[in-house]
Amino acid sequence: MSVPQDGPLLDDAAGRLIRPYTVSNGRTRPTTVLDLLSLIMATGTEPQTHLGPEHSVALGLCGGPTSVAEIAAHLRLPAVVTKVLVSDLVDCGAVTAHPPAFHDMPTDRSLLEAVLDGLRRQL
Repeated sequence: MSVPQDGPLLDDAAGRLIRPYTVSNGRTRPTTVLDLLSLIMATGTEPQTHLGPEHSVALGLCGGPTSVAEIAAHLRLPAVVTKVLVSDLVDCGAVTAHPPAFHDMPTDRSLLEAVLDGLRRQL
């Protein structure tokens, strides 16, 4: 059995060797409110509690602002499991989470019409 280096507990032939619900200890709800676009950034603080290998990989990905969606893709885990892992890291102070910034600016109708016209020309 060969385990590739690009992801935790993966096998080339079998896929993931540990089921996602075991990675999160059966938890399905994060303790921190996270969006897929929430930006996660390492604080430089080492976790005082023992965390699993997926936690370590997730923490390693957060040297710069990284979205929850990106972390999930790198870990090859469902988003809800990734949110639980990231919330564990937030709880122990290893990372900070910032919600996505949505601008309260209404969409310009003329811009939408121009996009629609361009799409119609492509057909």
